[in-house]
Amino acid sequence: MDKASEDTKPLIAALRSKGVTSIGAAGFCWGGVVVAKLAVSGDIIQAAVILHPGAISDKEFNDIRVPIALLGAEIDDFFPKEKLKQAEELLSAKAEIESLVKLYPGVTHGWSVRYNIEDEVAVKNAEEAHEDMLNWFIKHVN
Repeated sequence: MDKASEDTKPLIAALRSKGVTSIGAAGFCWGGVVVAKLAVSGDIIQAAVILHPGAISDKEFNDIRVPIALLGAEIDDFFPKEKLKQAEELLSAKAEIESLVKLYPGVTHGWSVRYNIEDEVAVKNAEEAHEDMLNWFIKHVN
């Protein structure tokens, strides 16, 4: 994942060269690990959203330096709700960094991108996550 986070830096530099001053990054599962690594630096991105997280360490959560939203599934063997709760405790201990941790009931890992478009409940849950992500960026990426 270190290589993936390094690979994003030229893209971010290109955006900055075009006058972009504030960047938000979203990551899903393993992409969330990449976003967490970017969020640790504090100057590469200005806000982060991670949906159905991957293997993010407690140290990374402790080291996050930008506003972060962590959107998790109730049914997730990869990042169980207990781990989500632990991440919430670590993030909320940092009063200077705004965080949002939200558990989506009844959904499984990947619910926000891999869902049955004919299942109204699945669509509703995915759309809610998408809206939460966009609202986070509206609030924190100027």
